[in-house]
Amino acid sequence: MSGIMRAFTFLLVHSMSTLADKQDLSGKMFTFPVQTDKAHVILVPNQSKTLTAVTVCLRFFSDQSRAQSLFSFATPTNPNALLLFKRENSVYEVDQGNQDTVLFWGLEDKRNEWNSLCATWNSATGITQLWVNGKSSVRKGLRRGGDISGVPSVILGQDQDTYGGKFDRGQSFTGMVTDLHMWDSVLPYPEIALYMNHIPLKNDGNVISWKSLEYTAKDYVLVEDMESYL
Repeated sequence: MSGIMRAFTFLLVHSMSTLADKQDLSGKMFTFPVQTDKAHVILVPNQSKTLTAVTVCLRFFSDQSRAQSLFSFATPTNPNALLLFKRENSVYEVDQGNQDTVLFWGLEDKRNEWNSLCATWNSATGITQLWVNGKSSVRKGLRRGGDISGVPSVILGQDQDTYGGKFDRGQSFTGMVTDLHMWDSVLPYPEIALYMNHIPLKNDGNVISWKSLEYTAKDYVLVEDMESYL
């Protein structure tokens, strides 16, 4: 099947299955209760264009020390167009392809507590950086001069090894996720600091916004009120 046909099929399937209206998920969370290769959430971006800079922020809560996927953004030609992945022992991985990977050490997350994570990438410089619970990583180079193009498939709960699928149970996320936003630019540090401190930002994500989210939950995934359970 050609790339055009794959993109058309993906759009057709997801346009039939996604929710018609965007929802404000403020104060809510996605709960992934079990380790599985089926449960996931499909997110529909507010825009689909070539990206030369990105910021992704989210909060996660898990009791797992094993490796697990936090955010998977695929295109028809690249299943790891942008992958945020937590390896064992709090080693974080940012991927933009099988040969384009950087690792970050020393950013300790907390088990059985909420963790705030932001990741940025700028094509012009290649600089990629992470923040976890307010602590910043070293700045590393990743695909300087590259871009992210093609119809996106954005998934929470699983790592896409092919466009929209081929999930691995051992890489699935178990726990809760909330407050996800994605921008088509690198947020300045003062904005990231606000996010880390749970202070409302001036502008929500313009690619994906938790306050205006179109999504489809597949298999055993719950949408829950955070105040009722924590």
